Amino acid sequence: MILVILRWLLALFFIAAGANHFVSPEIYRALMPPALPGPDFLIALSGVAEIAGGVGVLIPRLRRAAGWGLIALLVAVFPANLHAAFHGLSIGDTVVPAWVLWARLPFQLVFVAWVWVCCFGVPGRSRA
Repeated sequence: MILVILRWLLALFFIAAGANHFVSPEIYRALMPPALPGPDFLIALSGVAEIAGGVGVLIPRLRRAAGWGLIALLVAVFPANLHAAFHGLSIGDTVVPAWVLWARLPFQLVFVAWVWVCCFGVPGRSRA
């Protein structure tokens, strides 16, 4: 039962985050390292990937593929989060405190673990 709740929360988290790429792209544009080409395309692509991954988590035969995709996405966006921590982040008139940018980095590992448990199961236990 808890695993089902965790899966639904994970799915909703990624679907909402992915939709936010289209609602508030300026947040993600501010995160993008300047060396990356086509930031608007990359923002849309990652938004679609998050939505697809979130939906995939809920479909048993797609769950493993969704898990690998979401983990790959979390790894792929980590450099942008690292860039923001090193160089700061302003969204409009709001400057995000440096401690927030640094504190959020370890949460990528928490998200990877959450995806792993929901899509591959807890190591040493049978999958639900």
